[in-house]
Amino acid sequence: MMLGEESESADYWKKCGDEALANNIKGVIFMGAHWDCLGNKIQVATKPSPGKQPVAYVNPEKYLNYPINVDVATAHRAIDMLAAEGFEVSANPEWDWIHDAFLILIRMFPEKCPPTTLVSLNARYDPHFHMKIGSTLRPLRLENYLFVGSGGGVHNLYRNIWKPMYLYRDNFAMPTPPGEWALEFRQSLEDALTKNKGPALRRAVTRLMKHPRYREAHATDDHFMSAMFVAGACGDVEDEAEEGGKLTAETWELTNMCNAQFTFGSWSKNKAGMARGGKTVSAAA
Repeated sequence: MMLGEESESADYWKKCGDEALANNIKGVIFMGAHWDCLGNKIQVATKPSPGKQPVAYVNPEKYLNYPINVDVATAHRAIDMLAAEGFEVSANPEWDWIHDAFLILIRMFPEKCPPTTLVSLNARYDPHFHMKIGSTLRPLRLENYLFVGSGGGVHNLYRNIWKPMYLYRDNFAMPTPPGEWALEFRQSLEDALTKNKGPALRRAVTRLMKHPRYREAHATDDHFMSAMFVAGACGDVEDEAEEGGKLTAETWELTNMCNAQFTFGSWSKNKAGMARGGKTVSAAA
């Protein structure tokens, strides 16, 4: 819903996309929150022209005519990298994309979708497993790929206030302040992502799943796994010298759902003035 409307977060994604294009990214490596695989499996999307699954409360005119540019070559390269590290991984040539990925791409790159590789979750929702996916694919950052994790800072659909949405289609209405439980976990999330670097970042993010307010903030684990993916991608010892996490935008909707946008890393330059090393973005969308 949020990225179908104008908001501070939507504006941020456009700015982020403009910056990525200005630095000549080779492509986007993406993990969302709604595609998972059973057992120990993960998959990488390889359907060249995927469809788009419907988005509740968002006018289809805002997304149906936007072609997704699936980077099939990089998808197979990612599969090889993951398989070499012991993952039970395969291509999925039939997957149609969900809003957690394509709505963000539309906001970031409204004119044209860059080559994009979409990696699934695993339905066991093991934080260390998903962190290892990010760390395995991390070398692609050094080749100027942008990493995006799309999930939720506070995402418990059971505890949202839906009445303004049902009556007035107003997802940004705030008839009351967010719950204390939501505010407390949101602050802990910001502290973990902005006050830690390198391996300390990875430890801080995984520890959040033991936070006393975690289960109130996340009734299910799916929307938190992309944070693990991002921490894996930018939580190496070498990343201690990079710019740490920054809270770049935040949008609350349905009273208790926090969509906080964090950015990690920077677009460094080599002596020739070319971008060297990709930024990593964590989206709580």
